[in-house]
Amino acid sequence: MATAALKRTPLYEAHVAAGARLVDFAGWEMPVQYEGVRVEHLAVRSACGVFDVSHMGEVETSGPGAEALLQRLLSNDVSTLAVGGAQYSVLCRSDGGILDDLFTYRLADDRYLTVTNAANHERDCAWFEEHSGGFDAEVRDAIADSAMIAVQGPAARPIVTELAEGELPSRMRTATLSVAGAEMLVCGTGYTGEDGVELLLPAERAADVWEALTDAGARPAGLGARDTLRMEVCFHLYGNDMDEHRNPIEAGLGWCCKPETGFIGSEAIASARESGTEQKLAPFVLTGPGIARQGNTVVSGGAEVGVVTSGTLSPSLEVGIGMAYVAAELAEPGTEVEIDVRGKLRAARIESKPLYRKET
Repeated sequence: MATAALKRTPLYEAHVAAGARLVDFAGWEMPVQYEGVRVEHLAVRSACGVFDVSHMGEVETSGPGAEALLQRLLSNDVSTLAVGGAQYSVLCRSDGGILDDLFTYRLADDRYLTVTNAANHERDCAWFEEHSGGFDAEVRDAIADSAMIAVQGPAARPIVTELAEGELPSRMRTATLSVAGAEMLVCGTGYTGEDGVELLLPAERAADVWEALTDAGARPAGLGARDTLRMEVCFHLYGNDMDEHRNPIEAGLGWCCKPETGFIGSEAIASARESGTEQKLAPFVLTGPGIARQGNTVVSGGAEVGVVTSGTLSPSLEVGIGMAYVAAELAEPGTEVEIDVRGKLRAARIESKPLYRKET
């Protein structure tokens, strides 16, 4: 049986030229690292890293009924999203199970762009289209429209500002600007816990803009560093920390759920909020040696009480960290637990979010 060819982003050749190690990620041939995960991670924390995130999907929703449709689909209150604004939400089944987590940008009064996770894009598009009946709105798969580049770190905005014509948008805002000679949508969002912007631009201009950013001092960073960075600040990864068998309340995402809007799954989520959940997602730090990984068992009093969903060695904190679903009564910061790492119990402590905080 033939294996389907991996998809490539418009920056594939740039990654090869830079010596990236490429891996299969959700059907895309993506750079996991260039110089090394630790080096790239610390570059983002101290200066500026640039990520190719063109594998992410985009769905455009437009027309007089676009807001009403998105209000039905997305967990947050879309009516509060101003033109030029950005909003985080989850997409849920009727039982509250999470289908994806999304960023939606309001481009005009009746036009929105929603960014999906790569592995879920086709399913998300189908879900949008399936539920669009009865709404005066058009749903369009826009994944082929743009490349997407994330520029993150304390030096990210200064670097992009030098290449931009016009003022960069603030956090959770967007602006259409020319950057390195290419017109694009600049979004004040990111997935690292650092300030920065995400750039949605024509695919044919991606290589030139990437080169301009790296020439200006942004260091190429791969999916490995993207993962360790997001874990330090406890940002969720779909498929690890949430999926269709988990609801937003147990995942700690109740803050982006507004049941009064009547979105699909709102009743189940309201019920879970009221009655509580058996488990909750909690961040942890290993208090001794060891590195926890996804699937490791969490133990308390000799009994299995949960499972690790994400784990790594934190380059910033230099200790093992992660997130795990644990019995709700054990999810309080300060709770001591153990994690079974390859047959050896390792001491750990539940902490509050985020695990990494910048010194002030």
